[in-house]
Amino acid sequence: MSEHAFQLLAIVVYFAAMLGIGYYAFRRTSTIDGYMLAERNLRPGVAALSANASDMSGWLLMGLPGAIYLSGLVEAWIAIGLTLGAWVNWKVVAPRLRAYTEIAENAITIPSFFGKRLPGETRPVRIAAAAVILVFFTFYVSSGMVAAGKFFASTFGWHYLAGMALVATITVLYTFIGGFLGATLTDVAQGVLMLTALIVVPVVAIVSIGGWDAATAQITAQNADAFNLFAGIDDKGAFLWTVGIISTAAWGLGYFGQPHIIVRFMALRTAREAKTARRISLGWMILTCGGAILTALIGVGYFAGDPAKKLEDRETVFLLLSQIFFHPFVAGLVLAAVLAAIMSTMSSQLVVCSSALVEDLYNLAGRRSNPRVELLLGRVGVLIIAVVAALLALDQDSAILELVSFAWAGFGAAFGPVVLMCLYWRRYTAAGALAGMVTGGVVVLIWGNIPALHSAMYEIVPGFLLNLLIGYVVSRLTWKGDEPKVDEEFDAMSRILAAD
Repeated sequence: MSEHAFQLLAIVVYFAAMLGIGYYAFRRTSTIDGYMLAERNLRPGVAALSANASDMSGWLLMGLPGAIYLSGLVEAWIAIGLTLGAWVNWKVVAPRLRAYTEIAENAITIPSFFGKRLPGETRPVRIAAAAVILVFFTFYVSSGMVAAGKFFASTFGWHYLAGMALVATITVLYTFIGGFLGATLTDVAQGVLMLTALIVVPVVAIVSIGGWDAATAQITAQNADAFNLFAGIDDKGAFLWTVGIISTAAWGLGYFGQPHIIVRFMALRTAREAKTARRISLGWMILTCGGAILTALIGVGYFAGDPAKKLEDRETVFLLLSQIFFHPFVAGLVLAAVLAAIMSTMSSQLVVCSSALVEDLYNLAGRRSNPRVELLLGRVGVLIIAVVAALLALDQDSAILELVSFAWAGFGAAFGPVVLMCLYWRRYTAAGALAGMVTGGVVVLIWGNIPALHSAMYEIVPGFLLNLLIGYVVSRLTWKGDEPKVDEEFDAMSRILAAD
């Protein structure tokens, strides 16, 4: 068998396993609550790996290594910010959100939680939240399809559209039939696969090159600042450099508002288990981000040091190294880890989009149907979002990290402050939430499309801060006095957290 045949065989095995898991989830899903939230029955390890796998899309194995390959370790501030942000998210949001969403009439989506938690007229808040999900997740899913197309084009020489269509079809199929449980269980398998690949590839590469000293010598020969986390400070000046690093590390702010991640908090069995999940999540992130960074640095020395070794697209450095240092079948399994990163994120986002269409738009319009019809509508919602995202992904020149960056900032700025205020401030109002949410989303849309502003500061920073400010001011102005229902819910949440 040829190398490509071995690799394709490994990927076919991976695809079959994902479809099998999807079918297993299909057999266990019969209600809209099960399709959207798996009946709140996730174990901490499952929730942690699922959240991580759905979080770390194709950018972890393609976008991040590409950035490190181009600029060196200074680009690792993204990974540092994300790791810290994820830890804080599990610490301050997970237990409270798990407890409060069940208290708030068993809310199963983020928009429905806003609607049931906030005093005042909440219909506009839910509609705005659903709109934010549909707009930004469509871009996010599109980034996964772009990554899939690039994957098959660079690895097997396929046409970009063929690779994109294959991955989109498989992902949509197991998500369509398995819903949240299917996405979650496949995420666990994909998270383990990603972790294994990101440990094995750099270790084997270092051994093959001749050890750590030989590897670092190759790397520094090509880029003297490759290992310098503070590279560029002398050229830009301390102030501008610091602003740039804050902007990069600010990716961590986005975690508080990512629906496909925090919905895993809502699906935990108990609030108490968030602590165990947090530890598992942090360990996974440190190992995988470290592996991605190390792989990219090894690529700097390996490819740049020999003109005969061609790297046409820096975002494929992980893919090419895995093919060089492994048997074709093993390399195929490593390559499947890239697909795992792409597909796990896409599937989780499709489920959240589907829930926004059914739970927060269709049912909110007063058209509640029987459970079987709602389940069917949830599956149709998956198809609709996938088709729109595929149309956006037709542009194969789209940069993966740029698409993810835009969507990440949109959710972080629009939802993050609202989630925090809902969980920590009793006097937060529906008017304040709506004003803050719209402000955050609009700032990201405008700021991110003005090159001078975008290059100066990542748009999530002004969007997040202005959301907080506007939400606080408007809530103060619209607060009408004590809300017994809100006080009762906060007290109930406090009792649950204290008991745990």
